[in-house]
Formats: sequence, structure tokens, C-alpha cells
Amino acid sequence: MSILDLAIGIALAMLSLAMLLNLWRALRGPELPDRVLALDTLYTNSIALLVLLGIQFHSMLYFASALLLALLGFIATAALCRYLLRGKVIE
Repeated sequence: MSILDLAIGIALAMLSLAMLLNLWRALRGPELPDRVLALDTLYTNSIALLVLLGIQFHSMLYFASALLLALLGFIATAALCRYLLRGKVIE
């Protein structure tokens, strides 16, 4: 077992914990903006998780998936913020 495998294992465990805490905040958040922020952070942690899995398994497919998830996460966050501010997504 190399030091890289150990570091990836620790990072995966920490990211899993962070994703659980984000999910808890998204479900329990006191207000809607808190939930949107938790979902955005969950997207970011999911991207980091995919990148770590790509490093661990030596596969470029995970990096492409992370890029796609980043684009979808940005669009979803922008749409949710626009809905919170104006009440409509498309004008």
C-alpha cells in the first residue's frame, strides 16, 4: 500500500462525511437559501469524490463525469437562485 492509496482513502472518508453533513443541512435547513447552499456544496463534494475515484482507478471517465456534474450543478444552482429571487426561472 502506497502513501497515495492511504491519502486517497482518508480523503474519501472525509468527503463522505462532508457529503452526509451537507445532506443533513439540505434536509433540515431552517430556510430555503440554506438548503440551496447545501445542495451546491453537495455538488462540489460530489465533483471532488469523482476526481478522487478517477485518480484511484486510473480512469478518465470519472474526470469527464466530474466535468458534466460541474456544469449541471452550476445550472441548477443558478436556476434555483433565480427562482428564489424572482419567482420565475424563465421570463
